[in-house]
Amino acid sequence: MSADKQPTELLYDVIESPHITEKSTLASEFNQVVFKVAMWATKPQIKQAVEVLFKVNVKAVNTLVQKGKVKRFRGEIGKRNNTKKAIVTLAEGQSIDVTTGL
Repeated sequence: MSADKQPTELLYDVIESPHITEKSTLASEFNQVVFKVAMWATKPQIKQAVEVLFKVNVKAVNTLVQKGKVKRFRGEIGKRNNTKKAIVTLAEGQSIDVTTGL
């Protein structure tokens, strides 16, 4: 197995879910889709997963790590987990309907 081609099972582990918010809906006007992805996922892995699973052409991938908030629950201090998001820019004429699922 080559380093640039991943098995299909691994591709399903890269993308966790679509991230649907008001801001991500506004990004769809610019041919962008936002996904929650695994913390270990790299940009090439995310690009390959989106291209294979949704059968679209990806122009660019931008990632960000959202740090977990410190919250209180019944007086106890806890921390939410960090999450990684990927903003995927699709080629012209391509689209993904995130409401239908895989």
